[in-house]
Order: sequence, then structure tokens, then C-alpha cells
Amino acid sequence: MTPLLIFVARVTNRLRYAMELVLTEQLGFSVEFTTQLSQFEQFTGPKFVYGNQSVPEQMFFKASSLLFEREIVSQELRPFQHQGITAFFPVYQHDSALPFDPFAASFYLVSRYEEYLPFVRDQHGRFEATSSVLHATSSLRKPLINYWCIFIAEALQGRFNGLAVKKKVYQFKPTYDIDAAWAYRHKGFYRSSGAYLKDILKSDWDEIRTRTSVLLGKQPDPFDTFEFQLQLQETYKLRPAYFILFADYALNDKNISVRSSDFKKLILKLGDYAEVGIHPSYNSFMNKQRLRLEINRLSAVLNRPVTISRQHFLRMNLPATYHNLIDLDITDDFTMGYASQPGFRAGIADSFQFYDLDNDMPTPMRVHPFQLMDGTLRDYLTTSPEEGLCLAAEIIQEVKAVNGTFVSLWHNESLSDQKRWKGWLGMYKKLVETALP
Repeated sequence: MTPLLIFVARVTNRLRYAMELVLTEQLGFSVEFTTQLSQFEQFTGPKFVYGNQSVPEQMFFKASSLLFEREIVSQELRPFQHQGITAFFPVYQHDSALPFDPFAASFYLVSRYEEYLPFVRDQHGRFEATSSVLHATSSLRKPLINYWCIFIAEALQGRFNGLAVKKKVYQFKPTYDIDAAWAYRHKGFYRSSGAYLKDILKSDWDEIRTRTSVLLGKQPDPFDTFEFQLQLQETYKLRPAYFILFADYALNDKNISVRSSDFKKLILKLGDYAEVGIHPSYNSFMNKQRLRLEINRLSAVLNRPVTISRQHFLRMNLPATYHNLIDLDITDDFTMGYASQPGFRAGIADSFQFYDLDNDMPTPMRVHPFQLMDGTLRDYLTTSPEEGLCLAAEIIQEVKAVNGTFVSLWHNESLSDQKRWKGWLGMYKKLVETALP
């Protein structure tokens, strides 16, 4: 890595994190800091000043105050357009390399600063897309941070001729949430009997015939789409991640019993071909003991540690949700996205280290944002499969344009090509082909 020296008045945790996120992870520089002007002036490599005042004949990025603060307070973002891309934290100094502070703006988005401020939660206790500044500025479908990094790279290369920056490579990561491994099979006597009773009370004879035919082995279970998924993996050399709801039965947690030997066999089979993580149940939200039980159960089935997760219903309360996961040795979380809207919740098309604003320090947790979910298209936006594919192609193109990582979230149920998901199997096949590198 090429060393890059930054002259600042003082080095804070926020500052170090933001600079390493942008300059090291995105652009490939080894970042060093100095508060000594003489050391800065003697350095012969690429360098710049970050602060309130420029230094004669030196590259300068005018700073906002965010990265030098410790408290969490409402910020004046003042969005505007720069080269057709939304930017925040404008600066009004003619000798600044950019007309805004990209480091503070990046930190604001990836730290999820706005989720620490007062907001109205939805019915599941979630921060909604419509509450976000990216939605308010019509920027949710743009990976703003990646574009800002391009602006920074161009400014540095314009100043330091021949300066090389990191060449990123686009990647595709399909992921699947297993909320209900089977629609009819392996539910047990009481659940199946209760389902029959409900169907009879509703006079839903088609459902009774289908359920009976599946249970008698005359037709496959519609949710059992796993062979299709494995075929996709083999054909396109994919390495997906599966998140298993492995919890006690409850109103919003209706997977197969954790005692089912067939369910355990399925989990082991998936683990042979993909990463397998926990899908913490609805009822484990803010319940660390229940979360520990679910992780330990899944780990016992896999006979290895469980280190990746995605919250059921995408329920997340920052920073408490991540505190609990980190305490239970989860290293990577895939919850960062919205149920109601596609796009870039944290404004970035790459994974990043979670920064704990409460304690004002980075954590070991790696956050992997997803950009598109099946239920978003079908249930929230009520698109047709064709319309959904067009929207997916738009998001994929945005990720490819910045050489980021496209992460999709699908369910085995939505690949059934039956009932409410009729027509979506073909859509998903085309989505995968579109998303390939």
C-alpha cells in the first residue's frame, strides 16, 4: 500500500475510522496521521491537510466538525448536488479539494448516525426507509460513498501525478433466509391438524387437496426449492449464504421444529455448499438469552461455530442488536437494508466495520449491506416480476458502476413459482444472470 500522510489538529476515533474506511478500504492507501506541521512538510509522498485552515501550497480538504466531536447531536447536512451526485456537509472555502467533506459524510452514513437520533419506529420496531436522509433526497438507490471515493481519488491523482489507487472488483453474493423450510411437510401432527381445521373453516378445498397430496408424497412441497438453488450455485460458481430461523414456534417464528431430524439434515446439506448463519427469531429481538440459545442450537447441528447472522423481519435496534451479536461471537451481519425499499441503507455498496457511536469506537463486527429483497418487490412495492427485474437491473448496474458487492436477499418460498409467487422463479433466474460478474 502507498503511504498517505494526513495533517490534522488532533486524531480522534471517528477521524481514524472514516479515513481508513475511505482511503484504505476503498482506495488502498496506508493512512498515517501527524499533528506536527514540520513532519508533514518534510514528507515527500502523497499527503493532504484535513481541518479548518489550509497550509500554503498543500492539498487541502476542508473539514466539518463531525469527526472531531464525541456527542451524538442532530447534524445540519445541507444536501446539494456535485457532479450529479448528492453530497452532504458542504464547505465554503475555495481552496478545498472538494466542495463538501466526504469523510464526515461517509462517516455519517455508515455509522448510521441518524438511527441514534429520535425517530418513529414502524410496527416491528424498525427504522424505516422513509425516515432516512437518503430517501428524503431521492438518493437511496445510489451508493453515494462509492461515488464520493471516486471524487477523492480523482482529486488525489490530479494533485499527485501517477498515483495508483486500489482496483476494486465487482462481486455478487446471493443470500437466502429460511423462514419456513417446507410449506406442508415435517410440521408435525398438531400443526398439520390445526392447518387442516383452518382450511375446513375457510372452505379452502384447493389448499386441503394440495396439502394432502404433498403429505402423501404425490407432489413436491412447494417451499422445497433447495435443489434448484444448489443447481444455480454449481452452474454459476456461486457461494451464497443461508440464514436459518432455528427457534421455538411463535406467532412470527414459524419454521420447522428445531428437533426435526429432517430439518437438521437439510441444514447440514446446505452447510456443505454454502455459508450458514443464524436468522435470530422475532422473539429474540432484545433478548440476549434467547439469542444465545438459538445460536448454540444451530452451532450444535453444524458442529462448528456460527459467526454470521441476519435478523428475522430485519428487526434491528442500534447499537443494542449489534452489541448482543458481538458478545455472542457473531463477526458478520447481513441485516443492513430496508424491507420497504431497495437500495443502499448505509450509502455504500461494500461491507464495512461497524462503528459503535454510543462508545465512540469501532467494533470487530463486519456489516454486509444487502440492496434488494424479494418481499420488497412483491409485497411493499407490488411490482410484477417484469417490473421487479427492471428495478433489480437498475440496482445491479449501480453496484457494477462502482465495483461494489451486490447482495440479494431471497427466500426459498419465493422460488416456488406458485400462488403469490407465480412468475417470480423466472424473474430470479434472470436476476442471477444479470448480477453475474
